[in-house]
Amino acid sequence: MLVLGSSIATPGLYQPTLDSIYASLRHSSIYTASTFETWWTVLVYAIIEVSYTYRFGHNPQLRLANHKEDGTLSSTPKPIPRMLRPKNRFREGLIYIGPLLLLDHTLIKKYAGVSVHEMALSGNYHTPSLSKNIHGTFLAPTLRNFTLASPVQTRRALPVAAPTSRDLVVELATSFFIYDALFFGFHLALHHPFFASVHSRHHNHHEINPQITNQLDIFERLGLVLLANFSLNIIGSHVLTRTVFVVVFVWLLVDIHSGMDLEWGYDKILPRGWASGSKRHSVHHRVGNKYYEPFFNWWDDAYERLRKKGIKEG
Repeated sequence: MLVLGSSIATPGLYQPTLDSIYASLRHSSIYTASTFETWWTVLVYAIIEVSYTYRFGHNPQLRLANHKEDGTLSSTPKPIPRMLRPKNRFREGLIYIGPLLLLDHTLIKKYAGVSVHEMALSGNYHTPSLSKNIHGTFLAPTLRNFTLASPVQTRRALPVAAPTSRDLVVELATSFFIYDALFFGFHLALHHPFFASVHSRHHNHHEINPQITNQLDIFERLGLVLLANFSLNIIGSHVLTRTVFVVVFVWLLVDIHSGMDLEWGYDKILPRGWASGSKRHSVHHRVGNKYYEPFFNWWDDAYERLRKKGIKEG
């Protein structure tokens, strides 16, 4: 909390470090690749989810399924649910990566702080006549100018300057607040009978565990990714904010699906009553008719109050 507070109050303290890190990234061919964010997300997910899965399998006392209603530990631990080994998850990874790589190789990346001219050049538009209809807003997607000499999108234009630590922290907090609200509505809609076949795959398990995080229908997975991108883009987040966002976002998603009561769960870090956490989300997976919000409690609590009020008035 001290670091977060000082990042906002005294951004100059961290600026030399941020400038140095971002300058290195900006001149890296890996970081400027159009596919960077897709592969970065896959790498971060693999590291975080595998570490959670290992702990889930080797610590029965942490598993929520082995806890009684009063929170005490059951004397007879339940058997570990069937989970896939990493070598058997190639198809799952391909289904996730495929659509995103297609977008990475066909659409121009549009980030705050980048001129339309630089965006156009990254998309193989080298003359004013070709680039005159390109708009800088992410709300107007632009296909790459495909040619035989340059058939796919391979790089992304990045802003020149690094963000301040204040900008980074504020953009992260704001984007998570927006995503949490948007996904609450999206998730609530997925529980409508019309979308039952889409969302049922995510709830098809005997015990919630870290691997359930990515057990999604392709429509739901794309919705999750698009909402996260919208939440970042609508406030003009810096590309470095996006890079940090991926790490926190994946950690939170895996944490709420961990099926464990961890001593360092984010719900124990934030002020009491703010975070949903793994316990609350496991209840959602068990009953399915409440707790739709992914990370926080505000929208769920408001929805429950309105629902109960409606029942009383009815």
